[in-house]
Amino acid sequence: MRPFTLFAATGDAVARLDWQGIDAGATGTTLMLEGSGAQSVAVDPHDPDRVFAGTFDHGVFRSGDGGASWGQVNGNVPHPRVPAVTISPYERVNGRSVVYIGTEPSNLYRSEDDGKSWQGFPAMLDVPSQPDWSFPPRPWTSHVRWIAPHPTDPSTIYVGIELGGIMRTRDGGQTWADRKPGSQPDAHALATHPAAPDRLYEAAGGGVAVSNDAGGSWHPTDDGMDRHYAWGLAVDSAEPDLWYVSAASGPRRAHSTDGTSDAILYRKRGPSPWEPLGTPNGTMLRQPHPSTPYALIAPRDSPNSLIAGLHNGDLLVTDNAGDTWLAVRTGLTRLLALSEATS
Repeated sequence: MRPFTLFAATGDAVARLDWQGIDAGATGTTLMLEGSGAQSVAVDPHDPDRVFAGTFDHGVFRSGDGGASWGQVNGNVPHPRVPAVTISPYERVNGRSVVYIGTEPSNLYRSEDDGKSWQGFPAMLDVPSQPDWSFPPRPWTSHVRWIAPHPTDPSTIYVGIELGGIMRTRDGGQTWADRKPGSQPDAHALATHPAAPDRLYEAAGGGVAVSNDAGGSWHPTDDGMDRHYAWGLAVDSAEPDLWYVSAASGPRRAHSTDGTSDAILYRKRGPSPWEPLGTPNGTMLRQPHPSTPYALIAPRDSPNSLIAGLHNGDLLVTDNAGDTWLAVRTGLTRLLALSEATS
């Protein structure tokens, strides 16, 4: 696999991970925003030096120089907990990619001016299911876990609520459709693909689901999986029918930090059932990972490549669609989210 630069949210800090290739063995790891409670991170696909990070209680931070310096850009956002950040690969305003953030309690915000101001979407909270949204560890609230802009239509946005399901707007946020039958309410990760623009993928607490009509209808896609608490999700950069999820037997195992996770990384090709993938130096082994593959990235312009960020901070990388793996040490002890920096 070619060298890469990633930004990671660790739950405490943001880390920049620079990997120079197989001979490097480990990444060059630089910590920043220590003590911020970083939960989410996103790098601008059009500018690798432009990075946004969401924190647990300190709002949103922005860097314009690849993480060398940071500034708070909370603007008019009233909630300091920001578990989701997305920079649209497809929509730009005045030469700058549009940024979305999701908060706890659940709300969505959009910025066209580099985080100086944010537009809210109060109509999202008018869907019938909203009074029932609840996050089990803090049952009095819920949060936006994932934001996925449509690949070709800037008026269509998908928002995953933990725990509430997938909300969809097709008119830029003026109106919203509630969770559809067949999708999962405990939404953890969403994905779209420019080669299949109306396809939407979901990994959730009850399994995996797919929509082929821009979220209008859904069908479960679990054949071949023996674990259904799905967390990580990625789709191959070139092939929308090749995708990956990580799944454990339940939330306690998936989020464990003591090496007792029973999570498996699965691969799916077209209509074939899911296949369990192995650990480093193993091929197609049914061997659970002791630490959940928490964040999955299919690097842009690198077909058949996948980077799996483990909850314990390590990385697994493959350039042959998961047939073989290389373990990469980062020096981190925890990892929650990853975003790729590409020039």
